[in-house]
Amino acid sequence: MLLTGFFTLGVASLALAARTPVKRVAHETRRSLPAGWTPVRRAEPDRVLPLSVGLVQSNLENLEAYLLDVSHPDSPNYSKHWTPEQVADAFRPSQEAVETVHMWLVEDGRIGADRIKLSKSGSWLLANVTVEEAEQLLGTEYYVYEHAEDGREHLACHQKYHVPEHVSKHVDLITPTIHFDTKVQRHGSADTETVQTLGSAKNIGKIASPKVGGVVQNFFTDLEHCDETITLACLRVLYDFVYAPVATHKNTIGVVEYTPETHNATDFDVFFANYSKSQIGERPTFFPIDGGVLTTNGDLGESSLDLQYVLGLIGTKRQEVQLYQVGDPIEGASFNNLLDGLDASYCTSGGGDDPTQDGIYPDNLPGGYDKNDCGTVKPAFIISTSYGYQEADLTPAYMQRQCAEYGKLSLTGVTFVYSSGDAGVGGRQNVCLDDNGNQVVGGKIFSPTFPGGCPYVTSVGATQVVPGHKVTDPESAVFQRFPSGGGFSNVFPRAQFQEKAVANYLEKFPPGYAPNIFNASGRGFPDVSANGLNYSVAINGQFRLVSGTSASAPTFASILSAVNDARLALGKKPVGWINPAIYSSTFNGAFNDITNGSNPNCGTQGFLAKPGWDPVTGLGTPNFPKLLARWLLLP
Repeated sequence: MLLTGFFTLGVASLALAARTPVKRVAHETRRSLPAGWTPVRRAEPDRVLPLSVGLVQSNLENLEAYLLDVSHPDSPNYSKHWTPEQVADAFRPSQEAVETVHMWLVEDGRIGADRIKLSKSGSWLLANVTVEEAEQLLGTEYYVYEHAEDGREHLACHQKYHVPEHVSKHVDLITPTIHFDTKVQRHGSADTETVQTLGSAKNIGKIASPKVGGVVQNFFTDLEHCDETITLACLRVLYDFVYAPVATHKNTIGVVEYTPETHNATDFDVFFANYSKSQIGERPTFFPIDGGVLTTNGDLGESSLDLQYVLGLIGTKRQEVQLYQVGDPIEGASFNNLLDGLDASYCTSGGGDDPTQDGIYPDNLPGGYDKNDCGTVKPAFIISTSYGYQEADLTPAYMQRQCAEYGKLSLTGVTFVYSSGDAGVGGRQNVCLDDNGNQVVGGKIFSPTFPGGCPYVTSVGATQVVPGHKVTDPESAVFQRFPSGGGFSNVFPRAQFQEKAVANYLEKFPPGYAPNIFNASGRGFPDVSANGLNYSVAINGQFRLVSGTSASAPTFASILSAVNDARLALGKKPVGWINPAIYSSTFNGAFNDITNGSNPNCGTQGFLAKPGWDPVTGLGTPNFPKLLARWLLLP
């Protein structure tokens, strides 16, 4: 019996030895390291990694078509949004993907089947492996990298990793591999340069706040000083926004903040006492995700700005405004943690989030949140976010997977509104790209932001009232304090819905840059814009001026929420993904076209605001009566 067993094992070994080597291909590649990181040593072979293999979702090639079917004004199925169950069923990874990747892990990786598990969402295969096992499996080398600023260490593989060719088509991305702790920017600025130390991506709430200005000495509530201070009244006149909500029991709007972003509840009443007395006592409804809390020592700028103006523009205590507070104070959080909380089918419960970019929950550190929130919050119809990355911070696979999730949630009728950024065509502090794609001070190649380049979000740029002009005069692209983010994605191709608008801009108003300076075939952003300069915000009982696309995004979201209210009152559905509609001929003339200004950076004037869509102010600022009339005519 022993002889037979030995003979059988020997034959199997010979068969393995004789097997034709499997062709492996580079699956993800990073040409350069993020700024500040240097390899200091090879990783210890016995160090354990939480290896997570993201499986390709089914039907993603049809996502845009599915969305256009329910979002384009010419479609007979306009506004016939899907249920979350329909979305989950349509995009669940195939059984072939699960079995192929599982077999690869077992046969090529020599990882025991008992060590591999499928995440609850069915989207990830998970296994704890040693560095040595991961290197053999992925054909790569892991190093420990050190950051020059604070000496923190990070484990990542060198430049790229490989998977078999027949496996590659079933894999989105694998973590941890080439992804790094990245610096996430909160989109805002103000009078003074008060800057906190930048944190890592998974600590998204711990980066530089809107640089809140000094205490306002000359307090204005009239319309004669909107070129100096923006108030609720200024915004209502700018966008002809007069509306009394009627479907408050049906409508929802959400604002996203990341711990330790916080606010003082008493500041709401200071704000309302001056600008909307009937709302004194009103507060947002708190929805924590992954242990989100309002800390006593957090940054007050962003949350105060967003919530005071969304509440104030909605204008009634009867309409709930939801606050999605994401991440505990220890581990922090990312956009993926937000999406986990909103969509159980996306959630990587049991593993899958990238520990270098996302908060990993349960958080076992002292004081950490001991659960993993997976589909715990029903998404509001409109969700406003004023945070972002540079595309160069992340890998294409990471961005593409996340962008697809915005699209999937949009199928259910959700609108995602994101600020476009506050550094023109590049990054903050004049950081742009060099010829190798490195982010460097003084780089000449434009550096677009994410998720502004994702076609399934609506990107909002910033405008301003020109000094000395009336609030009723045409606005300009913002040129004081900061330049509005805009340009063309290096990851996402030009979207079908904007083909004519972008082609018109490039043909009629060619920017005149060398072909390598920006990606003319990329998705153009922003889509729209709104005022973003010198908002009067109550912080610690005093008013300060806060600026940035951080202000523009919640303003646009609030105006759009009124459109949803009117549609819901008539028994119609919310607007959902608005991009195909606003670029269509149905909405011609529904925006205030901005034709003055630019968005400089990278040693250039950036792009120019011109008639029609442009990569500075998009289609323009909202004209509420015209937008409302057009959306009410749609089914």
